[in-house]
Amino acid sequence: MSDWQKSDWRAKPRVQMPDYVDAAALAGVESQLAKYPPLVFAGEARRLKAQLGAASRGEAFLLQGGDCAESFEQFSADGIRDTFKVMLQMAMVLTYGAKVPVIKVGRMAGQFAKPRSAPTEVIEGVELPSYRGDIINELAFTAEARIPDPARMLQAYTQAAATLNLLRAFSTGGFADMNRVHSWTLGFADGDKTERYHELARRIQDTIDFMSAAGITAETTHEFSTVEFYTSHESLLLEYEEALTRLDSTSGNWLAGSGHMIWIGDRTRQPDGAHVEFARGVLNPIGLKCGPSMTTEDLKILLARLNPENEAGRLTLIARFGAGSVGEHLPRLIRTVAEEGANVVWTCDPMHGNTIKSSSGYKTRPFESVLREVREFFAVHAAEGSVPGGVHFEMTGQDVTECTGGIHAVTDEDLSDRYHTACDPRLNASQSLELAFLVAEELTQRRNNANDRAVG
Repeated sequence: MSDWQKSDWRAKPRVQMPDYVDAAALAGVESQLAKYPPLVFAGEARRLKAQLGAASRGEAFLLQGGDCAESFEQFSADGIRDTFKVMLQMAMVLTYGAKVPVIKVGRMAGQFAKPRSAPTEVIEGVELPSYRGDIINELAFTAEARIPDPARMLQAYTQAAATLNLLRAFSTGGFADMNRVHSWTLGFADGDKTERYHELARRIQDTIDFMSAAGITAETTHEFSTVEFYTSHESLLLEYEEALTRLDSTSGNWLAGSGHMIWIGDRTRQPDGAHVEFARGVLNPIGLKCGPSMTTEDLKILLARLNPENEAGRLTLIARFGAGSVGEHLPRLIRTVAEEGANVVWTCDPMHGNTIKSSSGYKTRPFESVLREVREFFAVHAAEGSVPGGVHFEMTGQDVTECTGGIHAVTDEDLSDRYHTACDPRLNASQSLELAFLVAEELTQRRNNANDRAVG
């Protein structure tokens, strides 16, 4: 985009971003980051965009998931492994249900900044600036900890680079072998409370056994033992994003080198705002959160601004309305997209509209509300004749107790047992995999209905 420069966002209105008190320190960090290698490469972003283009046509399905906000303190190889492992399990189940490739995109290696509903918070009569993610300030409730520190961007970069290094090793080093992944899933489906999932797990095993008998194994087929795994995050802290933006020598276009896919949040999608200005100029696939306040007029402007060439796979619309509200908002947005003839991937974020405060005082998300929003998402797309292209979850591979419900029936009283999130509640490993089985049932039903219509 010849008329765009990576610093153009600085002339636009900015929201949800910190005011750094030491301009010289900020400039020094930005200068240092600008010398570092990009975390991802343009060819990877283009490949993801092509795969998302397939999802927009129903020829692939997007699974996007991971932490609400990555933590410096909780960072570990085991944590990365466990989330990657659960996403592989989810992807296998969804692949069988959808009968199309599943695109695996983690909320990892960059999801450090968080928008907040208020600039300050009050605890026991003390008011301090809100915690905005480890890349900006600290969770500890002290005046000093809440001061934005630009040096934290350097630590975020280092952690993101280490995370990506491990993810790439897991993706190609044998950890993703299909037999290994499904053996984990079989263990989940063999319990007394998971009988409804056992039959699907058995059918997947039968398919793997048939492929092995036909000579398609990890030893003979590269795709049987490796996966493509991409990273994504909300591009909230634009100083960090700009510093890692690089000119792609192959295409002459700008790449946001901080992650394969970046998205614009529901609170930062002002058509004339800084975040939209930054995203419109990079070649990466872009996500756009669409909440209840998204107007049809704003959507039209954003479609044109973020994807002026109407490129397939460039723009993913992430619907987040809350259970019971999807039917009120999603149809008008789908019709707007259809009227504009826009190429988009429609995906469902059933997490952010379903956050409640439990009787025990913890923020939580009821599993049944999450599932209900997913089902409403599929039902609306079936009624509108559009393509449900994916799902977007805040989840972890750890055995946390942050969302209530699921087969292990986490209750309000259980939340305090292992409530580790710094911001929003996440699905644990068991809840995530259970949700994948339930989404697979929706995908299978949709495919069967389409086949019935074709025969009829």
